[in-house]
Amino acid sequence: MSDNLIRYIDHPHPVTGVTNSKLGVWCFLASEIMLFGGLFSAYIMLRTGSMDWPHGSTILNVPLATLNTLVLIVSSVTMVMAWASLELKNLAKYKMYMAITILLGICFLIIKSFEYGHKFENHHFPSTNNFYATYFTLTGLHGLHVIGGILVNTYFLLFGVKMWEKSPEQFTGRIEAAGLYWHFVDLVWIFLFPVLYLL
Repeated sequence: MSDNLIRYIDHPHPVTGVTNSKLGVWCFLASEIMLFGGLFSAYIMLRTGSMDWPHGSTILNVPLATLNTLVLIVSSVTMVMAWASLELKNLAKYKMYMAITILLGICFLIIKSFEYGHKFENHHFPSTNNFYATYFTLTGLHGLHVIGGILVNTYFLLFGVKMWEKSPEQFTGRIEAAGLYWHFVDLVWIFLFPVLYLL
């Protein structure tokens, strides 16, 4: 093997026990946890310091948010199924499950756009008060992460899939890494939903 090749792409590093791509994604997700952790901390400080903080369930659309929660949970399942299909060497099923994952992500954004549209129609903006400032910041940033995940998954469905013919193990590893990111996005929403909508 040439020394110019990047090592530990297909097989775990003996020290870390994971491939380079998985280690890289875990490090990236650690920085994302710090980002959202800081925003959640700001939310807690604003809420505990306010005497008239509204309950999300009284001013936000809980049924739509519940539907969006179910959409993202199902998309996590289909993402796992896409990866598992590659493990079983079934490229056709991978494409089907990945396409469903992408469609569910788009569905999440469409549902969210209805909720945002309703808020804007009623003249509720980030500048309205601290509640809406945190609501739009947290859900907007999360929405950007969903868009990022959709773009990455779409690439792996349409263009990146060519790697399957040359290096199926490496491609499977990349889908696993993309799946870790997608599960993180879903997990963030599972925290956002009760904090903003139910409490």
